Amino acid sequence: MLQQAVVLKICVRIALLALCPTLSVGQPALTLHYHKPASEWTEALPIGNGRLGAMVFGGINEELIQLNEASLWSGGPVNDNVNPKAYEFLAPARAALRRGEYGRAADLVKRMQGPYTQSYLPLGDLVIQQDTGRGNSTNYSRDLGLRSGLASATFSIDGVHYRREVFASAPAEIIVMRLSADASRKISLTVAVRSQLRARTVATSGMLSLQGRAPTQVDPDYFNANNEPVVYDPDDTCKGMRFELSVKPLVKGGTVRITDTQIAIDNATEVVLLLSATTSFNGFDRCPYSEGKDDHQANLEHLAKASRQTYAQLLEAHLADFHRYFDRVSLSLNPAEEDKSRLATDERLDAYGHGAADSSLEALFFQYGRYLLISSSRTPGAPPNLQGIWNKDLRAPWSSNYTTNINLEMNYWPVETAHLSELFSPLNDLIHNVAVTGARTAAGLYHARGWVLHHNSDIWAQSGPVGDFGKGDPKWANWYMGGDWLCHQLWEHYLFTGDRRFLEDAYPVMKGAAQFTLDWLQTDAQGYLVTMPSTSSENDYYYQQDGQRREGSVTVASTMDMEIIRDLFANVIAASRVLKTDERLRQELTDAAAKLLPFQVGSKGQLQEWYRDFDDVDPHHRHTSHLYALYPANEISPLATPDLAAAAKRSLELRGDHATGWSLAWRVNLWARLLDGNHAYALFRNLLRLTREVGIRYDGNGGGAYPNLLDGHPPFQIDGNFASAAGVIEMLLQSQNEELHLLPALPDTWQAGSVRGLVARGGFVVDMDWTDHRLQSAVVVARNEGDCAVRTSEPVTLLPLKLRSVKSSIGYTLRFHTVRDGRYVIQR
Repeated sequence: MLQQAVVLKICVRIALLALCPTLSVGQPALTLHYHKPASEWTEALPIGNGRLGAMVFGGINEELIQLNEASLWSGGPVNDNVNPKAYEFLAPARAALRRGEYGRAADLVKRMQGPYTQSYLPLGDLVIQQDTGRGNSTNYSRDLGLRSGLASATFSIDGVHYRREVFASAPAEIIVMRLSADASRKISLTVAVRSQLRARTVATSGMLSLQGRAPTQVDPDYFNANNEPVVYDPDDTCKGMRFELSVKPLVKGGTVRITDTQIAIDNATEVVLLLSATTSFNGFDRCPYSEGKDDHQANLEHLAKASRQTYAQLLEAHLADFHRYFDRVSLSLNPAEEDKSRLATDERLDAYGHGAADSSLEALFFQYGRYLLISSSRTPGAPPNLQGIWNKDLRAPWSSNYTTNINLEMNYWPVETAHLSELFSPLNDLIHNVAVTGARTAAGLYHARGWVLHHNSDIWAQSGPVGDFGKGDPKWANWYMGGDWLCHQLWEHYLFTGDRRFLEDAYPVMKGAAQFTLDWLQTDAQGYLVTMPSTSSENDYYYQQDGQRREGSVTVASTMDMEIIRDLFANVIAASRVLKTDERLRQELTDAAAKLLPFQVGSKGQLQEWYRDFDDVDPHHRHTSHLYALYPANEISPLATPDLAAAAKRSLELRGDHATGWSLAWRVNLWARLLDGNHAYALFRNLLRLTREVGIRYDGNGGGAYPNLLDGHPPFQIDGNFASAAGVIEMLLQSQNEELHLLPALPDTWQAGSVRGLVARGGFVVDMDWTDHRLQSAVVVARNEGDCAVRTSEPVTLLPLKLRSVKSSIGYTLRFHTVRDGRYVIQR
């Protein structure tokens, strides 16, 4: 087998010249473009370097750029043991559950709650007033290049053509904006900065700066019990980080005047604005005020470094950095279809929502998810939150925090498969941080080993149940599996990379989550190990008590809990084997896994969500938590567990096809795992319904995409963008069954296409071409030595040795040995 792999590695290079064109070649136009300025935030265009985010409106005489900095949050490090009496209510709550007194149990677990998380904050606005004369504008256009990360706006007034370009540079750690015209000395403008936070503006060292301090406390937008939902405590020497935003102008021709309120530039030929922003955040466990970084000095250093470069040099470095990530993957769908990229993106979206075919819009939306992840996931300890890094509200929806009962994890579903593995690092940081605070929470609240995380966290790694000490609803606040779920992300990163050093670092965290879970499990009347108390994220059920029909949410052993635990135990067992450690723990987990409450199929043929076969209060609820085992985990599959897959399918049918934006994206992945590409595609189309609603809606009728293609819950939640990108990949490539399943859920609509650079578990990089809905060829690159199995719907041949696939239960399977960096060609 080794000789075979070596021969293949040498022989396929000529074939690769034909099968592996440069990734940027042949892709449809990867640009969002519009014929008028943005009038709403959901029409503005996002740019980001992972730390700094901006929403660019593209105004004519007034340009607005709304700004964020990824580490700018309210508050400070979490306090230990914030509810010292919590443990007193655990045993009574469990006793009530054993008696079937679900309402009583809910009242008791509420008394175990602590404070809410802190909030992700808006930094401020850059406002440019440009004097372009009194004429009317013509030839207006604004766009965002996904491959370049460059937002621009162009227009003509009185015969002068004006252009603005703005990008967020990761190498320079700043945002760069250039304003130019095709005639000299036509740029006259004023620049101001403002913030909703308490701050002052001051002229310093040839720049205009905004300096302020974040609130010490911000309540969630849905919680209004306190008279002061936003608190600034000047006497708090710990909480409330400092921040600074600075704008430095570089001007060709003209004059510049800087005051404490604005920058005034007259009769310039070109203006470059360098924007830098920093905070004093210095880690989740350090006081940002008294132990914080020197935000002012960091700001000066960023601007000094950038000022030594020309605009062309800054742009060149930015493009090289952005291309390094973006160009790894290309996708073309139905290339013979009429190209509609000449239409404005909002017009395309509207037409698409009314039934028009637009395969290149679908490919654009997929690449937009990758673009947003590149732009938002590069800051240590601060992964993208519910809004990524783009938030305009002082009290953002759901605090713009880390919601760990699905949403945070969704943000990272495409990170491996979409060839962006390095961008996992910020989430890895946060997981390690919450393992520290979660150990204190596990010990203080539950007298348990290991660590625990509930359904919300923040940059300070809060790990306890939120709810302001009893004011939160247990159906979301009192959920205990956040840490266990996040450990799935750790194991996935290892499966995709094979990075043993990473696994050695991650294993203690995974082990700690398993230790908590072992202590958390209880034995029910049938002898099964169960969670008690338990919820199924944010959902309710009907039950009978005293002859009355009641609503409940707290229960025993929700299916979601048991699936997550089963997955965690299996992954920790596998990791311990790889590392050759903890044989005793491995056996303990093996024994416990055998006693876990098994899957149950309900009276409707559905995978049962609850401990009993309860009816849902909302049969079409947005969460499909009990299908975790189907996706993102792999305990259920049509290949290995067809009966359970049929029950999962029935659950999806009962949930329906109308949901919030992020929920639709989850269901795309679920249907793809069921190998039903047409159903997955139908929901993907629903994701691209044009919506303009900004208020919170849970009914599933408002979900879709905003004019700027950001996902609408509504309101905006970025997880739908990320999960939809993952869903496209699941339709094209799956690898959860220790094999590469090529085109496993290809919808009938995608008759022809090509994809380059997708990544599978085991470290395989995959390119594919298909026509007439049939795979024509594929190239597999192995990053590691090992065995490879490939599943296809039709028989294929491995070149040049002409190994032929064999019939299997689903399609055909081809098996061969690979060498590190070997490239293998497969043809139909």
